[in-house]
Amino acid sequence: MKKLLLSLALVAGLGLAANAQTEGAVKKLSIGAEFGIPTEGSNELLVGGSLQFEQPIAKSLNFTLSAGYIADMITGDAKDVLKALGAKTSYGFIPLKAGAKYYFGGNFYAAGEVGAAISTVDGIGTSFAYAPTLGASFSVADKSSLDFGVRYENWSKASSGFIGLRAAYAFGL
Repeated sequence: MKKLLLSLALVAGLGLAANAQTEGAVKKLSIGAEFGIPTEGSNELLVGGSLQFEQPIAKSLNFTLSAGYIADMITGDAKDVLKALGAKTSYGFIPLKAGAKYYFGGNFYAAGEVGAAISTVDGIGTSFAYAPTLGASFSVADKSSLDFGVRYENWSKASSGFIGLRAAYAFGL
């Protein structure tokens, strides 16, 4: 399943690249949908949304700030067991990160972010978070673009990281 999602995202990105205009580093704000699958076999699915601000600091380099909400939802038989016991089947997290995004080849970028993932549930606390990303940004209008990214994200208090997908609409500022 993980390999299928990653393959579909890469094929779609490469197909769009053939018709896309050069994007590069520009000041923008994006709003996106987030999806994640743990890297170790688990009955979890991560779903959420995020905002990301980008400020150019060099020709092809942007400083980034991002904030969002991610629900870590238990799925399958484990969810049924937890429901029967009256336990929680989902947990919320607020990731707050800062980093840099370097555009190469016009539309494509590599990014890295560090920050914190704050739990909305008592007793879990705050984790250190880091996330290297590869993605592409494609212009759809004069000051708008679509942004697709694939990342590995890890939180210090989690047993494993996750592969995250982000699909976003960016507004030039």
